[in-house]
Amino acid sequence: MRVMEDAGRARRVRLLTPLAHRDFRVLWIGMSISLVGDGVLLVALAWQVYTLSGSPGAMSAVGVARAVPQVALVLLGGVVSDRFDRRRTMLISDLVRFFCLLTLAALALGDALELWQLIVVVMVYGGAAGFFPPAYDAVVPTLVLKSELVQANALDQFVRPAAVQIGGTALGGILVAAIGTGGAFAFDALTFAVSVGCLLCIRPKPPPAGDRGSLWADLLSGLAYVRANSWLWATFVSATFAYLLFLGPAEVLLPYLIKNGLHGSAADLGVVLTSGGLASVLVALAVGQTGVPSRFITFVYVSWTLATLAVAGYGLATHSWQLAIACAAVNGFETAGLVAWATAKQRLVPGALLGRVSSVEWFVSISLLPLSYALAAPVAAAAGVRATLIGAGVLGAVVTLVFLYVPGVRSVDRGSAPRTAKEGT
Repeated sequence: MRVMEDAGRARRVRLLTPLAHRDFRVLWIGMSISLVGDGVLLVALAWQVYTLSGSPGAMSAVGVARAVPQVALVLLGGVVSDRFDRRRTMLISDLVRFFCLLTLAALALGDALELWQLIVVVMVYGGAAGFFPPAYDAVVPTLVLKSELVQANALDQFVRPAAVQIGGTALGGILVAAIGTGGAFAFDALTFAVSVGCLLCIRPKPPPAGDRGSLWADLLSGLAYVRANSWLWATFVSATFAYLLFLGPAEVLLPYLIKNGLHGSAADLGVVLTSGGLASVLVALAVGQTGVPSRFITFVYVSWTLATLAVAGYGLATHSWQLAIACAAVNGFETAGLVAWATAKQRLVPGALLGRVSSVEWFVSISLLPLSYALAAPVAAAAGVRATLIGAGVLGAVVTLVFLYVPGVRSVDRGSAPRTAKEGT
């Protein structure tokens, strides 16, 4: 009887179902540990930049340095992930970032780190980061059953905020306060080493077999598929303009507002980011257990519109606890949309094209991100930090919602099959 009760309980916890697959479990564990380091890096990097230079312009420069190489190389990352062993692609990406963080740690611990050195290392880090997301998006459907994709993506969105914004940022604040940014960079490097070890333990994951043309021909075929499906390209373009409007201001100005506007500490920044992570965890648990609505595209757009609108709360907040509430709203709604969106791509896009489609998404979505970082500081200087954050949230929300009404975007909500590249010509 107890065995039957335990089995029934396990079935009810649907979020954990994909962990029954060994390779997915090992990949998820390694990624989870690495993400804790990413959370530490969020705090350490911001605190290091504002220590070297108290200007939001310096933080903007670092954001641009990180984003430009990622934008430049993410399309190549998608083609590579559809042509070669996807596990190896992720492995090389993690190894390069491991050495970048070791370099930052050595310079910071030796009290020799300068802003230009930080920018150069961050550029290499960003370039390597462009190869990981397309490979990961493409490999997940090969590790779990199609019926488990919602749960696999919910687990991904569960662990990201749990590791980055709850565990990582809280730990980052503690590490920076206790042993400085150098020790925090070294800790993040160690987490990448663990991720590398886990990737080495899973079986090679090559893309689906098939005839391959040149790198350029493969890239064009991925672009043609995206162009043929408005639910893909419109969502990508929507994200482009929404990110332009709100992401740079949020990432650049939130640490500045806490440190200089509210006279807070690194620990306060960690608490605010942790609140967002907690909201994401709870939402991921809920979506993983209940699934996504049948009208998932509408669900995605409404969720992301509310998430973007909540950025305005940063500009309205006058206390850290209010920033924490706004951060929770931003991250909670964003997570709900991300789970539904990732599942839609993995179910509807052919596996042989998934890496390229994901890379096109990343390229288009973040193509204006360097400009967003670059504009954040001068716009804030002209309009004020709070006005910039409020405007970013409101305008970003309007732009996001408008794209829901592009013809064909809601067609998959009504059960229409995705179009092939030929049908789109």
